[in-house]
Amino acid sequence: MEQLEFAKHLRSRMTESETLLWRHLRAHRLNGGKFRRQQPIGPYVVDFVHFGVRLIIEADGGQHSDAPSDERRDTWLRSQGFTVLRFWNNEIMTNLEGVLSNIASVTSDFPLSPGPSPARGEG
Repeated sequence: MEQLEFAKHLRSRMTESETLLWRHLRAHRLNGGKFRRQQPIGPYVVDFVHFGVRLIIEADGGQHSDAPSDERRDTWLRSQGFTVLRFWNNEIMTNLEGVLSNIASVTSDFPLSPGPSPARGEG
């Protein structure tokens, strides 16, 4: 399955915690940009990305517990200039305000920068 089709597949099968977080992320524009969901970036499809502040948010289930593949993925994404935040599904479900506060504090630390445009084939 090609990466764009895989991203579309993931969008239609979001977990309960991803859906809850997405509902809040899409309602708030931070630093003039917006979040996108299940977005292809390089060889990966990330859960949520804000290109303006180069921030990626991953909502993780138990299958991600200290997974070496996640470390490789995060290392590659960081090498591309992204900050990666990971939240456990149960943290999103039980402490959404804390998760959103964490995201807001990270985005306020970054100046607005032009990011790649997926619509133009960038990123």
